[in-house]
Amino acid sequence: MRISTTTIGCALVCAALTVNAGTGEDLYEEFLDNNQLYPDERWQQYVRDIGTRLLAHTPDHDEQYHFHVLDGDQVNAFATGDAYIFVSRGLLAFLENEDQLAAVIGHEIGHVVGRHARKRRTSEIAGKSIGMIAALATGRGELYRDVANPMTALIVSGYGREMELEADQLGGEFMARAGYDPDAIIETVWVLKDQQTFSKQVAGKVPSYHGLFASHPRNDQRLHSAVAYARGLSTGSFVEPIGDFWELMDGLAFGDEAAAGLVKDETYYHSSLRVVIEFPEGWQVTAPKTQVIGRAPGGNPEGSITVARHEFVKRKSPEEYVTDVLARDDVTNGEELEINGAAAFIGEVDTGESDAQLQLIAVLYRRKDVFLFKGECGPEGDPEQLREQFRQTLEKLRQMNAEDAQTANRRRIQVIVAEPGLTYADLAAGSSLPSFPEDTLRLMNADYPHGEPTAGDYLKVVK
Repeated sequence: MRISTTTIGCALVCAALTVNAGTGEDLYEEFLDNNQLYPDERWQQYVRDIGTRLLAHTPDHDEQYHFHVLDGDQVNAFATGDAYIFVSRGLLAFLENEDQLAAVIGHEIGHVVGRHARKRRTSEIAGKSIGMIAALATGRGELYRDVANPMTALIVSGYGREMELEADQLGGEFMARAGYDPDAIIETVWVLKDQQTFSKQVAGKVPSYHGLFASHPRNDQRLHSAVAYARGLSTGSFVEPIGDFWELMDGLAFGDEAAAGLVKDETYYHSSLRVVIEFPEGWQVTAPKTQVIGRAPGGNPEGSITVARHEFVKRKSPEEYVTDVLARDDVTNGEELEINGAAAFIGEVDTGESDAQLQLIAVLYRRKDVFLFKGECGPEGDPEQLREQFRQTLEKLRQMNAEDAQTANRRRIQVIVAEPGLTYADLAAGSSLPSFPEDTLRLMNADYPHGEPTAGDYLKVVK
């Protein structure tokens, strides 16, 4: 437990999804298939255990609920109508104790118990888990275009104030009866308002949570009344924590260097789309805004390969995508084939008056994504070698796995005990955070915007 008696609230950041039976199960299977669950079973079990404790004090105690931690840096959590509750890893980094995490989970249970998804129907989400996570990613969007559908709009806007307040009321009651402190709900408003201030005034970004507390003033009297009522339901004796929160926090992955694309050596990682692209050994790889470019050691005169993501079009084969969607009439010697189980098309392009010795084009389908490859052998290159390297690059496009995620994002939270005189400026000097390290560390430790560490407190730093 934290030595200081000061607590901060949890981030009750949720999003409603479709009411269709099986929606959460389908979404979970997609997350699982795309390696989007946080690969630390200790955290997965911890969240499940807290959820189970809360459920014992709900009208749904006999229902089957499912609790999972997603491997994303978004400060977010959401529930589906069929009782699947997801908490993002990024939210965990801003919590201070188990009560706060219980408040997050209790709030999401409140949405399910309140049958809120039935009142906010959205379109079918099957096949959209990648797009949903990508839509929530911050920064640039290489290989990604916005997912414009009702589900994305809802995850940004939330349920609306009345249903959010009801979820707060229900969650607070569940917490109090389970032995947790419902005051964490009030404190959460302050945490997320600080997040909002930091995002807008310091980082210059839109807050990554979906806007749950956009309608909650800091001193929302109805929210305070709901929490006061829940507090009155408390038995007076608080339960022992299910796990050691701070031990789990130590080593938690922080942020996501590859959320909008990252190049390391000859490999490109995009964790929001869960894709990895390996270029030939020795090539220089860059990632401007809309594509990834690989250049041979001799530069463009030797050869290059570019990759860009395009939107999927129904009932179009890879070849038809080239001829009909892209309207290319300069492709010759093309063939449709299968690459690692994915439909693809590779063709040569008429070089015309270009000084290129060879130009290639390919379309590779990967679930609901279309990847367009273009290759060019310059006047100083070897056409046959470029042809082979082009094919190998297609074959090496793969789904990101847990090992890839660790390679692409090596930042981890380290828990320390504050010594007398320690400042956030001191901690920022030794942090791996690339931007706004001092403000970010304050935000992580509930001292934003001007606080300093208190001697003896546990502190989260990023290494």
